[in-house]
Amino acid sequence: MEIRDVPCPFCGCLCDDISVRLDDNRILGVENCCTLGNAKFLSKGRLQHPIMRKNGKWVEVSYEEAIDETARILSDAVRPLLYGWSGTVGEAQVVGVHLGEEIGALIDSTTSVCHNPSILAIQEVGHPGCTLGQVKNRADLVIYWGCNPIEAHPRHMSRYTTYADGYFIDNTVTDRKVIVVDIRRSEGAKVADEFIQIKPGGDYLVLSALRAMVRGRDDVVPDSVAGVKKEQLQRVASLMQKAKFGAVFFGLGITMSRGKYKNVRNAIELVSELNRKTKFTISAMRGHFNVYGFNEVLTWMAGYPFAVDFSRGIAFYNPGETTVIDLLERKEPDACLVIASDPGAHFPKSTIEHMAAIPTVQIDPCVNATTALCQVQIPVAITGIEAAGTAYRMDGVPIRMKKIIETNFPTDQEILERIVTRIREMKRDG
Repeated sequence: MEIRDVPCPFCGCLCDDISVRLDDNRILGVENCCTLGNAKFLSKGRLQHPIMRKNGKWVEVSYEEAIDETARILSDAVRPLLYGWSGTVGEAQVVGVHLGEEIGALIDSTTSVCHNPSILAIQEVGHPGCTLGQVKNRADLVIYWGCNPIEAHPRHMSRYTTYADGYFIDNTVTDRKVIVVDIRRSEGAKVADEFIQIKPGGDYLVLSALRAMVRGRDDVVPDSVAGVKKEQLQRVASLMQKAKFGAVFFGLGITMSRGKYKNVRNAIELVSELNRKTKFTISAMRGHFNVYGFNEVLTWMAGYPFAVDFSRGIAFYNPGETTVIDLLERKEPDACLVIASDPGAHFPKSTIEHMAAIPTVQIDPCVNATTALCQVQIPVAITGIEAAGTAYRMDGVPIRMKKIIETNFPTDQEILERIVTRIREMKRDG
């Protein structure tokens, strides 16, 4: 049996042309997938039962007991933290926001540690963006800045940019140019028509120099900017202005280096300058397959895209105060629920130590680095393979995730709904 047009539940590209071969409710093979997505579809290792620490040892428990313990931990907490959300669907995220409101929790997503500077910049100066389909069909110049799609989003170039046939592009190979800006010669740089190698932390300076050149002020630009010669910057500025339709894609090389959201703001303002002379767009290379979706859901429900504090009875948003790393550094949370992410593998040591010191619960199909920090772990169905739902591609286009395998594991949404119900029962019973 073959199921076609399956969206891949790995990265923000949400490639929806995957073919999956099944036999007796097992995946035998996957076509059109990159190595990262293929590994997720064919993954065998997972947690079979909820587990809980008792007397310093992991013990298998029932779902009912795990949910009761989770509800008790969250109910007893004064400053509970709900973190993750980027690897599950919008329907589960909605329940998560209701849970946050119910217990007056802090709720944040992986956006906090990747593209929160992008959102802050967009809140200041707007977002001249477009869909990936528009880029594929119209762009004759593509710029990858501070990102390496070949390793992080392996099918981005083949589906939307470098190797993708465009409706309004006669010959993709000759008519579409690719520029890569990075601090090292990455795999992506090897296929670029122009590679700009800048010094670490030099993004803001190079963006400012290009803005000046687009405005016709080459005279204010020195002979070298952050390790890049003026002649190369002039050549790139000329390519930008001659393009019929240009697209900039940027990654963590901009958002998590010196300058942070000011880098992104400068890049957006460069694109705005270019739009006075031609057509240009800019977009973030989002990581998890539904990290964009949580920003959408939380904005609909609370008015803010991430880092929301419900402890006041209203939604309070103040990045730097209500963002997850800052909260854990100050040791504010006294309980934590982690869902659809693995902070134990990525967070700074001091924040992980605090997560280990407080009651922490994880909702995830697999044992991972965060498991070592937890009091309880509840396994669930794998979203996009064993559970359906809605996810948002990195360009904001909603895509319906498919259920292709039957399973007895409950979904993220079902577990969260049971937790909310149990907490309400505890409140009612006093």
